[in-house]
Amino acid sequence: MTSPWANWAGNQTANPTRVARPANAAELGELVRAAASEGLRVKAVGSGHSFTAAAVTDGVRVELDRMASLVRVDGNLVTVQAGMKLSALNTTLAAAGLAMPNLGDIDAQTISGALSTGTHGTGAKYGCLSTFIEALTLVTADGQELACSATQNPDLFAAARVNIGALGVLSTVTLRCAPAFTLRADERPGTLDDVWSGLDEHIASNDHFEFYWFPYTDRVQLKRNNVVADADRPLPGWRRWLDDDFLSNSVFGAACRLGRALPASVPPISRISASALSARTYTAASHEVFCTPRRVRFVEMEYGLPRAALREAFDGLRRIVDGLPYKIQFPVEVRFTAADDIWLSHGYGRDNAYIAIHQYKGAPYEEYFRRFEELTTPLGGRPHWGKMNFRTAESYAQAYPRFADFTAMRDKLDPNRVFANVYTDRVLG
Repeated sequence: MTSPWANWAGNQTANPTRVARPANAAELGELVRAAASEGLRVKAVGSGHSFTAAAVTDGVRVELDRMASLVRVDGNLVTVQAGMKLSALNTTLAAAGLAMPNLGDIDAQTISGALSTGTHGTGAKYGCLSTFIEALTLVTADGQELACSATQNPDLFAAARVNIGALGVLSTVTLRCAPAFTLRADERPGTLDDVWSGLDEHIASNDHFEFYWFPYTDRVQLKRNNVVADADRPLPGWRRWLDDDFLSNSVFGAACRLGRALPASVPPISRISASALSARTYTAASHEVFCTPRRVRFVEMEYGLPRAALREAFDGLRRIVDGLPYKIQFPVEVRFTAADDIWLSHGYGRDNAYIAIHQYKGAPYEEYFRRFEELTTPLGGRPHWGKMNFRTAESYAQAYPRFADFTAMRDKLDPNRVFANVYTDRVLG
């Protein structure tokens, strides 16, 4: 079968030659071999939450919704098929008394898509989600299933944990999980002075710290999540609905539509939104704190930077926002992660600060994103692989110390570029 495809944000579309929905690794391997014999490229699409063209193909689009089951639980090691969504993974782990040690704020992605693009949360002790991978299996261009871990094919393991779909299609992933835990969420308004005057303490003294800045103001929302023993302060259902559903989606969506139609209204809306923030503190299961519903659609760019470069990048971003010929409707998100050893991870070899910028779907964004990228690139910035960027392989080779090792692995596993597309051609060469 075949059908047009668009990603969640609607900024990427594709018309594949055909669509395949394998039920297991054997079927996946057979369809890869068949496509290669016909000269067709292959791309798995996940749930379409990447803003880049990472999943675009005019060849064979692979949907993994029939490969989304639990394989086994062995202590704190959990093996799942790669098409499982993070929301289903969280439910599955909770039933087993386990949890992911850290998560981002969206749970609609498939586990394979989230891992392959370097999806991350925030927390000074935590790398991206791919650092929790104990082992994985990958169907490569010859249709064979190849297993790897820190002890089995270790170089492939270092490459495949963040691979942008360029080495093959993930079939299973074994995750190193934590016992289920409760988080105490403390969310409150503040100012940029509150952030900068105590930033090191904010990062060091909280398990998970981030903040949102409201453009055209000096106001922020501070978010601190810490592990506690008891869920002794649950958030009332009406308050969760009011904050996370009505205000953060329905009201915010209406404000974005107004701002898109009447750009002059954006700065006062931002000021009103920042002033209307109220503090809340509550406890809940970890995944319920980490993940929140996101129904207002947008496009996004995110850059990981050495932490020492954060203030320079952020101050430069404020100047960019003030100088644009149009208005920015979304808050800016800033998060923090630990260093890791994954070749294409944004955190390879260094602790990171991340700045994520967004713009409402249908509103202009390109000058905003390009100017931010020009600012962050010479500061050592590395863009999130699943979020918009304009750089090329030559530029990436300077940003990632193991870039050449990754492309050599790609040459070995996929010399005929079965898993290539316009995006990998640009970012990997």
